Amino acid sequence: MTRAALFSLLLSGLLLTGTGYAQQRPAAAPEKPVQEPVKKKKEKPKKLTRKEKKEMQRLAALEAAKQNHQLTEKDRELSESYFVDGVKFLLLEDYNKAQERLLKAYQLNPNNAAINYKIAETNLLTGNLKDAVNFAQAALRIDAKNPYYYLLLAQVYSSQKQYDEAAKVYVSLVHDVPDSKEYLFNLADLYLAQGKLNEALTTFNEAEKEFGPLDEVSFKKQQIYLKQNNLDKALLEGEALIAANPDEVRYVLAQAEMYAANNRLPDAIRVAQKALRQDPENPQAHMILADAYRQQGNLAESESQIKQAFQSPGLNIDQKVRILIDYLKQLPNPAIEKTALDLADITTRVHPKEPKAYSVAGDVQLLANKKQLARDNYLRALRYDNSHFKIWQQVVSIDAELSQTDSLLRHTSQALELFPNQAVFWFYNGVGYTFAKQPAKAVRSLEQGRKLTTDNPELSAQFDVQLGDVYHELKEYDKSDAAYQAALAFDANNAQALNNYSYYLSLRGKDLPKAKEMAGKLVKQFPDNDTYLDTYGWVLYKLKDYSGARQQLEKALKTSKDGTVLEHYGDVLFQLGDAARAVEQWQLARKAGGASTLIDRKIKDRKLYE
Repeated sequence: MTRAALFSLLLSGLLLTGTGYAQQRPAAAPEKPVQEPVKKKKEKPKKLTRKEKKEMQRLAALEAAKQNHQLTEKDRELSESYFVDGVKFLLLEDYNKAQERLLKAYQLNPNNAAINYKIAETNLLTGNLKDAVNFAQAALRIDAKNPYYYLLLAQVYSSQKQYDEAAKVYVSLVHDVPDSKEYLFNLADLYLAQGKLNEALTTFNEAEKEFGPLDEVSFKKQQIYLKQNNLDKALLEGEALIAANPDEVRYVLAQAEMYAANNRLPDAIRVAQKALRQDPENPQAHMILADAYRQQGNLAESESQIKQAFQSPGLNIDQKVRILIDYLKQLPNPAIEKTALDLADITTRVHPKEPKAYSVAGDVQLLANKKQLARDNYLRALRYDNSHFKIWQQVVSIDAELSQTDSLLRHTSQALELFPNQAVFWFYNGVGYTFAKQPAKAVRSLEQGRKLTTDNPELSAQFDVQLGDVYHELKEYDKSDAAYQAALAFDANNAQALNNYSYYLSLRGKDLPKAKEMAGKLVKQFPDNDTYLDTYGWVLYKLKDYSGARQQLEKALKTSKDGTVLEHYGDVLFQLGDAARAVEQWQLARKAGGASTLIDRKIKDRKLYE
């Protein structure tokens, strides 16, 4: 087959409509004079553009060449030389030179089919579709027995989705050209593209009469029957495929899938089990069975089958990842959590060097609240491919949640080597130094990261809150206040900013009415949050509203046994004159941990120190 048959093609209609010489009509008998009509004013002829004039001249030259078809031997030789040159340039994809040479050959010998064919091909490749179809038609008129000329014309039509015209060309090819029945397959596919299912079936059947049963044809006929909702015939084609190919398990699996897709579950199970008898480790058969048993409500057997499928390397990593992602969409869900976790473990065991396996396993474990396991699997994924930003982000996020300072500092440093312009890693690095009680280093990281958030005000606000905390630790109170205010300017309801800012103001005894306003706003939004209740209670304490403070702290202690809250409650009780109970609360605070450095003196002296 020539190069022309390989291109998706287009349609057209063009120039070579030769007119011939006008015939002389015999002189007519004189007629009676009639009244001469009123002459209309002649319209001025439309002025042609330079491009239109050039095209008319080219068409006229071609027409003249076609009319003057008498060839001398010298002209024939010259035409052949131009043709050979044209084909050479066509192969070199120098289409301008190819067209130039071929048109010179055509001017000398316009009735040569091969020249017309090559000009059509060149026009097709350069997008000149009108000329392409017209020269292809000319080639066929000159030589109607060359199948390549039909193919080129059919492709031109097909490429423009002129399928009816293309089908007519194939019909002519099959019927008019000897030994061309092989193109019945092209014709059938063309009918399929048009959605003409009956015509496609008829053509495939005609091809089968000519060449005998063929697997590919049976498969396509099966798909046609399915589109026609003729399941019985589709299944018969499937059975024929299995009978003709008894050792091909893929046809058995296709039949099982067809049964399953049409809710004929017992048949799907029967045929899938047949596939397993042929290939006991076939993962696709296990997957079909898993789905069928699930639809029947046999969840235990469904789980068994899907685990067997996952244990096979034949079910590739991408298929397993897609299935696990379906589980991820349903998590957290106690009903499927264990199955999802087991499948994730199997995946990492069967594919021990696949970063995708560890990554998706980490995702499953994270949603199942197995954070330590998730972090470990993310790190294994990074060991094989450390280029994934999102996996690094998951790792440092888990480090921060678990308050594992050393891991957080180590992993953020590694991530920053790879992604120095990613603000999130500077943020977590600053958090790590905050955990490590190194506020100066924390400030450097946080200030560096904040510079990278100019297009992300939400992330900037997170940096501002963290900077507010760290500057407070450094006793740079003006910078701390400014950072909190910047965060609240972006989001006036930022809970962390409202809580920390109001609490630190209360510790400093500064702007207490403002602190009360912020803490009260926060408690109104989160009336059961013990941390926020403690903050509000402590602000009221600083304002000497001891009864109000007691009320808030008692609410906090319903859900919290934190040492700080207990110590605050003891202080309030002492101010209210209940020293005995105050000492009890201080003792509980010391035992719980997290109390101030003054707690031992308070207990020993049974006095309040601030």
